[in-house]
Amino acid sequence: MRIAVIDYGSGNLASAARGLELAASRLGLDATVSITDDPDIVAGADRIVLPGQGAFADCAHGLAARPGLAAAMHRRVEAGVPFLGICVGMQLMAERGLEHEITPGFGWIRGDIAPIRADGLRLPHMGWNELAFTPGAHPLLDGLTPGDHAYFVHSYALRTDDRGPVIATTSYGEEIVAMVATGNRAGTQFHVEKSQEVGLTILANFLRWMP
Repeated sequence: MRIAVIDYGSGNLASAARGLELAASRLGLDATVSITDDPDIVAGADRIVLPGQGAFADCAHGLAARPGLAAAMHRRVEAGVPFLGICVGMQLMAERGLEHEITPGFGWIRGDIAPIRADGLRLPHMGWNELAFTPGAHPLLDGLTPGDHAYFVHSYALRTDDRGPVIATTSYGEEIVAMVATGNRAGTQFHVEKSQEVGLTILANFLRWMP
């Protein structure tokens, strides 16, 4: 299995790659994890992971600035290869980001990335928080229990009226979308690579996932 971790100058790339390597090892998979901005490597990948941290606009512009990278990623995902966005990588799946400026996203998920309405709580939302979901709702959640904790660092979140792709939420002043999935495209608002056993379980599920 060839796993491409997209390198556009943002995200915990090494940590994400290590998490994927450990998840593959636990599954006994013969996997190669490449941190790459090479469109040819992305074009041959069996799994694509898009980490991200910082501002939506910076990540979107950083990805667009790498020649051929976004186009190769989109073509491969449209061909059916499983995709996982992490933190801002998930946010980029939305229609627009509203951080600092209005920035177009991929449009894979309806809605905007808007400021968290934290109701007086400190921002960014940083630390461990519980996941709420219906057991069995999606293969990426296999092996998890509602109330399991994941590690979040963000001030913006997906705001959408389309609940179909939402497979897990958390709460921080308001309900926050924690995971989405539609077709072969999935994302986590939290950092799977920092979420210890919960994160490794999700990464292993992603590597086994056959959407």
